[in-house]
Amino acid sequence: MNASDPGARGHWDQAYIQKGPAGVSWFEEVPTVSLDLIKALPGLKDSLIDVGGGASRLAAHALRLGFDHVAVLDLSAEAIARSRAAVGSDADRVEWIVSDVTIWKPGRRYDVWHDRAAFHFLTEEVDRAAYVARLDAALSDAGHAIIATFALDGPERCSGLPVRRYSPEALVETLGPRFRLVHGVRHEHRTPWGSTQAFQFSVLARAA
Repeated sequence: MNASDPGARGHWDQAYIQKGPAGVSWFEEVPTVSLDLIKALPGLKDSLIDVGGGASRLAAHALRLGFDHVAVLDLSAEAIARSRAAVGSDADRVEWIVSDVTIWKPGRRYDVWHDRAAFHFLTEEVDRAAYVARLDAALSDAGHAIIATFALDGPERCSGLPVRRYSPEALVETLGPRFRLVHGVRHEHRTPWGSTQAFQFSVLARAA
């Protein structure tokens, strides 16, 4: 299933209806690795977008970190609705975007682009190229991207779909010459049901 497949949204809506946000394998009550990497970023950090963040709790934490503008983008309206409910009274402080990232048109630029477990579902080159174009358009000149995918020894499939696994070096090569790798972090994620999945988190900046 390609990201642009009309059935993709229905697939993810059903996943969240059946499992709920906390029932998907990548769910974290506290996204510790992401938060640590965000806190360590240099320079001004006023705006953040969480791509594929429908099941994430990152938005609420980003508000507490002092970000003036926080956005969450997800293909699934069900995921967005449930995430919005989890944020509670601060939900109106977040920009909620229901869209396919490969066709989304950014309306502004962000200092931090965060993606935990969305990019690795893009198994077709055309979808990856479209994603990179949106990343390039949406990231501020001094901004940073944090992109997490399954590591090379991570699962080959997730939620019934094939994924593309990466090392930090392979990821930055895929993103192309507009970006450089700042550093990579390996993370052994414990799923809600206790199994372990190998992830890599890559921190990226614009190439000089």
